Amino acid sequence: MGTVNIGIFGRRNTGKSSLINAVAGQDVAIVSDRPGTTTDPVHKRMEIYGIGPCVFIDTAGIDDSGELGGKRVARTVEAVSRIDVALLVFTGGDFGEEEERMMEQFARFSLPVVLVHGKSDLSPLDPELGERLRMKYPGVQCLEFSAVAAAGALEGMVQRIADAVKACTESSMMSERPMFEGLVSCGQRVLLVCPIDGGAPTGRLILPQVNAIRSLLDVGAVVTVVQPSALKDLFPDGEETTGFDLVVTDSQAFSEVAAAVPEYVPLTSFSMLLARSKGCFAQYCEGTPVLDSLKDGDKVLILESCSHHASCDDIGRVKIPAMMRKYTGRRLSFEVVGGLDSIPGRITDYALVLQCGGCMISRRQLYSRLLPAIESGVPVSNYGMAISYMKGIYERALRPLLK
Repeated sequence: MGTVNIGIFGRRNTGKSSLINAVAGQDVAIVSDRPGTTTDPVHKRMEIYGIGPCVFIDTAGIDDSGELGGKRVARTVEAVSRIDVALLVFTGGDFGEEEERMMEQFARFSLPVVLVHGKSDLSPLDPELGERLRMKYPGVQCLEFSAVAAAGALEGMVQRIADAVKACTESSMMSERPMFEGLVSCGQRVLLVCPIDGGAPTGRLILPQVNAIRSLLDVGAVVTVVQPSALKDLFPDGEETTGFDLVVTDSQAFSEVAAAVPEYVPLTSFSMLLARSKGCFAQYCEGTPVLDSLKDGDKVLILESCSHHASCDDIGRVKIPAMMRKYTGRRLSFEVVGGLDSIPGRITDYALVLQCGGCMISRRQLYSRLLPAIESGVPVSNYGMAISYMKGIYERALRPLLK
């Protein structure tokens, strides 16, 4: 997987910032005896041996009070949907309502968590409390930590925490399904259609296309990369001459590619492959046909999981809304949220949620992003699946992915 996002949670003055500094080996977060020093989440990028690139997120205290404190706590809880692993820090044997509420939030998002008993030099973990936590949260590790421990002891504590985090990253919810698992084997030929137009980034391919090439090389496939204009030479008069076992296209070129590639050649898109590998695929399959039942005045939420400068050719902000209005013949309104920004209003205000491929976020982040909609019964789909449906080639594009 890519970067692992690790959130550190706990009450004020439990040593969260000291923990992140100890793991990072440098002063990343401000440490103070004054409660409430950390007001907004602090991000620190680093590399952990055995895990790889990580982002540590140091959050405000879950017991903050007052009007501003309530907003800080809300920001802290909101961070749960953006992380892959949680570290919950508590001290003095004080594991109460605030910690239990956070554990409920972690459970809601199926988030792996490590309990850290901080400032253990002042008050070691009470064995009775430790046993109660083990009984209530089976499988969750509870580790001791003291930022003022001797160098060797501190190093051991940090290593045990890192090992616990690594174990969390190996859970099934963290690992993405390889893009071509069960679809392509060694020696098979795959044609990738990658349009280079006004929406393409300057001097490079988009990440899903790069990931597809690497995944295919990993399985020993033979990869051919072309623009749509080359298809007429590869499939003259609709006849296959080069023996491709699979064709993958950018969703925006679906119509052109489907017309050029013979029906018996399996065809799908990069975005649909991501839907299969990132999770929520079954929910996409269920939600996509809702396009046929949208009504005048319905609101559609479009989630772009990367932040970029929007252009007149932007797929999520321009092309898909125009395509949906034309396909449905309805007066629809659209809300576009970039990156992992907060969703405005209530999720039930929307008739449909459209997620991009999610190439820039982890499987867990994508799942957490869509969970409120899924829990509330709001239909979800993704760019490629919606586009293929509106282009009338949904069943053909879906067929290879149902293996």
